[in-house]
Amino acid sequence: MQRKHKNNLGIAGWLFGGRYSADRYVYALHRVTGLGILFYFLMHIFVTGSRLGGPEKWEGWMDFFSQSPFFLIGEFLVFLAFLFHAINGVRLIFVELGIIIGKPGLPTYPYSYSTLRQRRVMLCTMGLVAILACIAGADFVYLMMPR
Repeated sequence: MQRKHKNNLGIAGWLFGGRYSADRYVYALHRVTGLGILFYFLMHIFVTGSRLGGPEKWEGWMDFFSQSPFFLIGEFLVFLAFLFHAINGVRLIFVELGIIIGKPGLPTYPYSYSTLRQRRVMLCTMGLVAILACIAGADFVYLMMPR
C-alpha cells in the first residue's frame, strides 16, 4: 500500500507542526519526560544492583558519577523532568475527573470547547513549573559554586 502524500518535513514536521497549539507540545513533553524518568529509573536499578558485586564496584560507579559534570547536569535534568511530569500529571488527573472542565452539557450555540476552558489552567500550571524550575536552577548553581 502506497502513501498518497510524502513526508518531506521528517522530524521537523513532528517537532514544528505548524498549527499545533501549546496543548500539543505539553502532551509531547509529558510523554518525553515520562520516558526519561523511566530510563533514569532503569539506570538507577542497574547501579544499585552493582552493590551485589561488592563495595569496590559500588564505589567505582559512585566515583564515576560524582566526578563528571555531565551526570550532575543530568541529575538536574531528571529533577526538572520529574517536576514537570508530576505537576502536569496532577493537572491531567483534575481534567480527567472533570474538576477543571466541568460537567458536559448540551451543545448549544455559542459552543464552549473543553480545551478553551482548561487552557488557562494549563498555562498557570506551566507557569508554576517555570517558577519552581528557576528556584531549583538557582539552588543548583549555588551548590555548584566552588567554596
